[in-house]
Amino acid sequence: MIQKSKVAVIGIGNIGIAVATNLVKGGRAVIVADRKIEKAKNLAEKLGDLAQPMEIGEAIKEADILVLAVWFDGIKELFHQYAAELAGKIIVDPSNPIAPDEKGGFKKIIGEKESSGEILSTLVPEVAKFAKALGSLGAASLAGAAFQSPEKSVLFYASDDTSVNEIVEKLIKDSGFEPLRVGGLDQSIRIEVFGDLHEFGAIGKPVTLAEAKEKINQ
Repeated sequence: MIQKSKVAVIGIGNIGIAVATNLVKGGRAVIVADRKIEKAKNLAEKLGDLAQPMEIGEAIKEADILVLAVWFDGIKELFHQYAAELAGKIIVDPSNPIAPDEKGGFKKIIGEKESSGEILSTLVPEVAKFAKALGSLGAASLAGAAFQSPEKSVLFYASDDTSVNEIVEKLIKDSGFEPLRVGGLDQSIRIEVFGDLHEFGAIGKPVTLAEAKEKINQ
């Protein structure tokens, strides 16, 4: 399943573009979808034969793995709208529960000690599987730090259902990064914005596996 699973990136914003571009660069076919189908078509045209544009509903039905590169509230809407279609899917959530503040920066839109991963995991249709991944770097680093040599940068992930770990790790590797699990979803706050393992938190930058392992145990 790992090799043949179909991936859809839903949401053609900065994160979605970076994820889809990295997957294609890594030789992975990807479906790209957005509420504005023209955005998906334009991106697919730029990425070439490995990218296929689709409407969101069609992409959800077609893919095995869904990377929901949309805002936190948008994911909740997708869960509600496509509950039946999400049966049997693996949902990868790179979202961060933030919004622009009044000072030109960002603020959390949930409680300081709450995480989007934990909240969304309670809303996932029971027939789907869920992992927090692909969101521990900002969009610029997600694009710029992929496929580094000789040592790849790390993307952290969190999951409760260990049956998805190998699949998520393959997805991260195909994206040009080294995967490192931080634990269950109760640890996902660490890899979200302002968390100690997020680029825009204490860790401050993309890190190698050795550096990440040192940080994860601090």
